[in-house]
Amino acid sequence: MEQPIFTTRAHVFQIDPSTKKNWVPASKQAVTVSYFYDVTRNSYRIISVDGAKVIINSTITPNMTFTKTSQKFGQWADSRANTVFGLGFSSEQQLTKFADKFQEVKEAAKLAKDKSQEKIETSSNHSQESGCETPSSTQASSVNGTDDEKASHVGPADTHLKSENDKLKIALTQSAANVKKWEIELQTLRESNARLTTALQESAASVEQWKKQFSICRDENDRLRNKIDELEEQCSEINREKEKNTQLKRRIEELESELREKETELKDLRKQSEIIPQLMSECEYVSEKLEAAERDNQNLEDKVRSLKTDIEESKYRQRHLKVELKSFLEVLDGKIDDLHDFRRGLSKLGTDN
Repeated sequence: MEQPIFTTRAHVFQIDPSTKKNWVPASKQAVTVSYFYDVTRNSYRIISVDGAKVIINSTITPNMTFTKTSQKFGQWADSRANTVFGLGFSSEQQLTKFADKFQEVKEAAKLAKDKSQEKIETSSNHSQESGCETPSSTQASSVNGTDDEKASHVGPADTHLKSENDKLKIALTQSAANVKKWEIELQTLRESNARLTTALQESAASVEQWKKQFSICRDENDRLRNKIDELEEQCSEINREKEKNTQLKRRIEELESELREKETELKDLRKQSEIIPQLMSECEYVSEKLEAAERDNQNLEDKVRSLKTDIEESKYRQRHLKVELKSFLEVLDGKIDDLHDFRRGLSKLGTDN
């Protein structure tokens, strides 16, 4: 069984398989990275899992080297996985601990490899020695000894050979089992490598798709901004038109109030004209009032002309005001004619008297 012997947290990266220069993040956030020791195989591995996805499965060999590339980043190459792993730590102290543990595990893996080679060499030497001793002992017994001596010498040799053969059979069985385990482990590593390669390709495709979607969203955002600017400009134009309409309405109201005042003055003049004895005494006063009225009428005519000019300028926008203004002008002309008629009547009255 594998047991964790060291655990830390770091951001995991893998080298870009296409460029072999850029780092591709294998995890969105800091994940757990652990050293595991396999008691049965006497091997060490670095394993990291992000959710249900295995992002690091690297068996440490004596040939591996962990390199510190900065104060908080380190990397190592895994020839079996055909990639380079990178780890980003939150502090330099965590990076140093991980690097020291990597060196320690590397030395332990080297010692385990040396011991396994010594065992293999020892078993092969024992088999060679047992193979060489068998003919020499049989020759010595056959040449120098009698039949009884042969029996006494050959018996222990056969027993030794049987025990050595049994040991060799056990060693071969164990080595075959180990080879099968290694083959299974190699197949598992290849499948993991294939899955990791597929995941990297999928992530690269997803990144390209996200880039396209981001470009589309950015273009759409620019188009919407331009549309908003156009709408704001149209709203400002509408507000300006509303302000002009409001000013025109105020001007019309002012003119209407002045017209009502003049109508009131005309009514007063009519009442005064009914009193003939008093008209003679107030004729001069009325004449002055008439002159003032004429001046006011002249001013009104000037104002009407300016208003006509304003109305002509805004006739395309204020068509509904044209009828009302026309009626106003007709009424005003009628009032002016009435004033002239009234004046001629007064003049005639003065002449008759």
